[in-house]
Amino acid sequence: MRYELYYWPSIQGRGEFVRLALEESGVAYMDIARGSGEEDAGVPAMLELLDGETVERPPFAPPFLKAGKLILSQTANILQFLGQRHRLAPAGEAGRLWVHQLQLTLCDFVDEIHDTHHPIDGSLYYEDQRKEAKRRTAKFLELRAPKYLGYFERVLERNRSGGTYLAGARLSYADLSLFQVVDGLRYAFPRAMQRLETEIPRVVVLHGHVASRARVRAYLASDRRIAFNEDGVFRHYKELDRA
Repeated sequence: MRYELYYWPSIQGRGEFVRLALEESGVAYMDIARGSGEEDAGVPAMLELLDGETVERPPFAPPFLKAGKLILSQTANILQFLGQRHRLAPAGEAGRLWVHQLQLTLCDFVDEIHDTHHPIDGSLYYEDQRKEAKRRTAKFLELRAPKYLGYFERVLERNRSGGTYLAGARLSYADLSLFQVVDGLRYAFPRAMQRLETEIPRVVVLHGHVASRARVRAYLASDRRIAFNEDGVFRHYKELDRA
């Protein structure tokens, strides 16, 4: 089966967590909004499926994934589906639920990262809420980022499998997502992350381990990997990056 991923074509955003899972799985997929309209792709094709009256169970917003007749939305929901299909989650129920729980926590983390530069309203420009963003980010870097990163450090420490992953001895989609979060934080807050990473050595090792996997490494070096920019979840504003 060829998957169809629907997400905005110029940002990594929340769609990148799904892209990483698809790339690591080595499955065929089409990033619909990045294609041309002549291929029944492009942003109009995404909006048509999003807003079309023929979809019985319409998604609320991108990202969403089409697998045959099935249309799935919500990042954690999509990853749970892919994880079971492509060995990116444990086989047992308890393990699958644990990885899903970790992913939901990462989604909460991503929401808080987004709100550092948009603390009032997502519909306003950053420049319209710069003062509030400085206050929000200062507290985020002081309290929230260490709390989340410290939690995942403890999860890695307590994984008795002896590996470098969050759940058991095999890579899961939660590991890919944690890699993306660390990568994004390094882009957004390079000075602050130099300090924060001293307290999370296992998370740093996991990031490097994921980046070195053959399919992930090839993807990161390809033009399929959209560069970080100031339109996505992870944004670098020098005035917000405090060591």
